[in-house]
Amino acid sequence: MLGMSEPTQSSTSPEDAFGLATPYRDVTCGDLRAGDAGREIRVAGWVHRRRDYGGLIFIDLRDRYGLTQIVINETEAPAAAEVANRVRNEFVLEVRGKVARRLAGTENAKLETGEVEVQAASVEILSEAQTPPFYINEPDAPVDETLRLRYRYLDIRRRPMLDRLLLRSRLVSAIRAAHERAGFVEVETPILLKSTPEGARDFIVPSRLQPGSVYALPQSPQQLKQLLMVAGMDRYFQIARCFRDEDLRGDRQLEFTQLDLEMSFVTEERVMDFVEAMIVEVSRSVVPDRPIQQLPFPRIDYHEAMERFGSDKPDLRFGMELVDLDPALGEGITGFRVFDEVRAAGGRVKAIVAPGMADASRSGIDELTEFARRHGARGLAHISVLADGPAGAPAAHSPIAKFLGDDRVSAIAGAAGVKPGDLMLIVADADAEVVADVLGRLRQELGLRLGLADENVLAFCWVYHFPMYQWDSDGGRWHATHNPFSGVLPEDEKLLVTASGDPYKPSRQDPAGKARALQYDIALNGWELGGGSVRIHKRELLERSFALQGYSLEQMHERFGGILEAFDYGAPPHGGIAIGIDRWSALFAHQTNIREVMAFPKTQSGADLMLDAPSAPEPEQYSELGLRFVGLEIEGKQS
Repeated sequence: MLGMSEPTQSSTSPEDAFGLATPYRDVTCGDLRAGDAGREIRVAGWVHRRRDYGGLIFIDLRDRYGLTQIVINETEAPAAAEVANRVRNEFVLEVRGKVARRLAGTENAKLETGEVEVQAASVEILSEAQTPPFYINEPDAPVDETLRLRYRYLDIRRRPMLDRLLLRSRLVSAIRAAHERAGFVEVETPILLKSTPEGARDFIVPSRLQPGSVYALPQSPQQLKQLLMVAGMDRYFQIARCFRDEDLRGDRQLEFTQLDLEMSFVTEERVMDFVEAMIVEVSRSVVPDRPIQQLPFPRIDYHEAMERFGSDKPDLRFGMELVDLDPALGEGITGFRVFDEVRAAGGRVKAIVAPGMADASRSGIDELTEFARRHGARGLAHISVLADGPAGAPAAHSPIAKFLGDDRVSAIAGAAGVKPGDLMLIVADADAEVVADVLGRLRQELGLRLGLADENVLAFCWVYHFPMYQWDSDGGRWHATHNPFSGVLPEDEKLLVTASGDPYKPSRQDPAGKARALQYDIALNGWELGGGSVRIHKRELLERSFALQGYSLEQMHERFGGILEAFDYGAPPHGGIAIGIDRWSALFAHQTNIREVMAFPKTQSGADLMLDAPSAPEPEQYSELGLRFVGLEIEGKQS
């Protein structure tokens, strides 16, 4: 064809085509060892560091595989030295030369290539580079995160960020291998979907071909994976991209990646058994040096988790469990008004014990009190136990002792197992959920502050049998605590009715409030790693559940018609789980923010600083889609 040249015959064997050698290199910057001495090689990469000793120029050449020292001798290779004189950090070079062992005493034990160097015969500059906005060759130097995100492609050149992305890649590879070995089929589901309730706002995409209609980006492939079970796929998995328009924080981004899987003909125990075995296999493959605290993973009922830890994602690397003080307070009036009012209202008085914090300062106690109030508590009582009593015996000190009396203070301190040097923190509230939540947050905060959690240990646990619903007072309906498709314990199916007898008129008095879901979450070191359930697979029961959640029959058909109709054609019992790849990677990499394991994350405000997104569309795009923005305040002007 005119203007096109014929491709040349390839001389590369199929085996070599899978190798790392290219026309620019024979080896990578991490390949060379002492046994390679004497080899003539080509190597290419970025200039990590350059040192000029007058007649001898040393260049550390870097790629993602490692670092190789290049030596340019002006006497032996004058042309190479002339080029090397122009080289600066982050220039991209191709170097040809001979591998030689370093002189005795000059080896670098910190590098895998530290026994050798390349004596350059030629140096070619493949690309020049401006001075970077931060040091690439000082990985521990503090760099403002905004700058790192603005120049993310440079940040990824730094070893810590690169290593985290490589760990994430190994994680995904191990996940795929485990599922393929277990007979799962990887299926890609669509990105352009119909909006469904998943607990957050959808991102919507206007349709050009169907004006006035929109797609929604998937918050999860929930309905599609269930439909794959109806289709007979039996075992499905996917490394799925998902999108949720919600406020960002350390463990959330607008777009994220999850391991999504579903299995047919299973019980919740069977799903949990497989997922646990898969997690153990993957963990041992990706982070073999990090011990798993307990096998099999502890399985904790939701109510037990809230009673003991105040959290449905407890960190089991340390104790500091919640203690119920009601028995120790005894019958009748205690004399402390807050406790008496709470107990009279049927509330809870509970505590945690912070080891070694008895000498906390007044400002420190005030800070913890403010923390508790910020999360819903009315206040925070405390008891310090010091070894300053008669004859050195432990003595309890507390501002509430004047109300309770020394005997009762000693009794509740003893019930909580307080030792000399410990600080007891007490929360009382008529709402048991507030007590659990506040103490659970305090427990997690203090566990980290006091260094009670071994950073290297992986403490997995299951939390299961969540409440099926929570009452939504504003909406006048029951809200699914997790997934609207979650199944219910068989013995609790009879509770999925309304007190009025009308399935479309739910109320707070409905028996459904006591129903337990076939729902299970996997937690790791205080983070929710993933959640799943065995699903409702019968149309009649799913419609009853949707009715309790406030959907009319028409709304059910409009929003869930596809899956309801599919159930009419024979749906197997099925269940699955979704596990956050970003969170899993972050926990494996000792990070507290998932941005640190994502190549190109968004900022807290949802912005991409590198590509300047989101941005205003072109006028033609508005016209094609039949759209216009209405009522937006832009720089003080109404548009």
